[in-house]
Amino acid sequence: MEYSPILAPVVALVAWSLIMLLWLAIARRRAFAQMGISWGTIPRGARGASLDGKAPDETQWPAHNYMHLMEQPTLFYAIAITLALMGMGYGINLWLAWGYVGLRIVHSIIQSTINIVPIRFAIFALATLCLLGMTLHAGLRVLHDCGIIG
Repeated sequence: MEYSPILAPVVALVAWSLIMLLWLAIARRRAFAQMGISWGTIPRGARGASLDGKAPDETQWPAHNYMHLMEQPTLFYAIAITLALMGMGYGINLWLAWGYVGLRIVHSIIQSTINIVPIRFAIFALATLCLLGMTLHAGLRVLHDCGIIG
């Protein structure tokens, strides 16, 4: 069975999300140690978000980024798989997919280290343009195949 090349950036972004999960776990463990919290003293029902405002902001940045990787990238996964199924996982769509993944990785590194919002937003906006291009290509193909546009 031949796989569409656009599935490679899908796998890469999932792998990156797992790296960010590890990063957030390490950051939280460090924050727990600094705050004198052990596994046995974590309050029942506590969540990572409970550390917001209590732990230093920097320790929460990787967690915030991990949550971001569970949001908009779900649209990326859907459109990349759609393009793969449509036989359009090559060429410009493949480049846009790798661009999206690369920009999301840069966004993660910025948010988890220096967290300068204007820089972060610019990277996010560029990634969103990649996603928009992929969506436009799939949408035009659907409209063409349905006979709505020639």
